[in-house]
Amino acid sequence: METMTVERVIDAPIEDVFAWLTTTTHYTRSPLILRCRLARHGESAPYGVGAVRNHLWLIGWFRERITSYDPPYATEYVVERSWPPSRHELGRMTFTEVDGGTRVRWTTRAEIPVPLLGTLLTRRLARPVITRTFRNILDTANTALTAPPRVPGA
Repeated sequence: METMTVERVIDAPIEDVFAWLTTTTHYTRSPLILRCRLARHGESAPYGVGAVRNHLWLIGWFRERITSYDPPYATEYVVERSWPPSRHELGRMTFTEVDGGTRVRWTTRAEIPVPLLGTLLTRRLARPVITRTFRNILDTANTALTAPPRVPGA
C-alpha cells in the first residue's frame, strides 16, 4: 500500500472550501475529471456518511462510499470498486483554518493489485497520476473559490 498526500492552502473560509470539495460534482470543472455523480445520498447530508459517488476521471472509474463526515473539518471515503482495479484502504480530506485561508490535506492509501509488480506500478505510475489529479482538483477549487465575482453585462 502506498500513502499519497497533497496539501494546498485556499484563500477562502473553511466552510466554503469544505462544501466545494465534498460536493464532488464540482470536480468536473477540472479538465482531468469527466463525470461525477452522486448515486446515493448520505444519512445526514447529500455527501454525508453512506453517500455513494461514481467518478469517471481520465485515470479511471471509481465507486466511492463516504465513511466519515465531520463538517467543516474532515471527510473520509473508501473506493469500493474501480477500473482499472485497485485496492484502497483510505481516502481522507482534512480542513484547517490557517492564516491566508484553509489548508486542505488530501490523503489516500491504495495500490495496484498486480502480483510481483503491484508495489512498483503503484509507486512509479499510480502515485504521480493520482497526486497530479488531486492537485488539479485543488487548483480548480482555488480558482472557483477565489475568483472575483462576475459582473453581468461587463
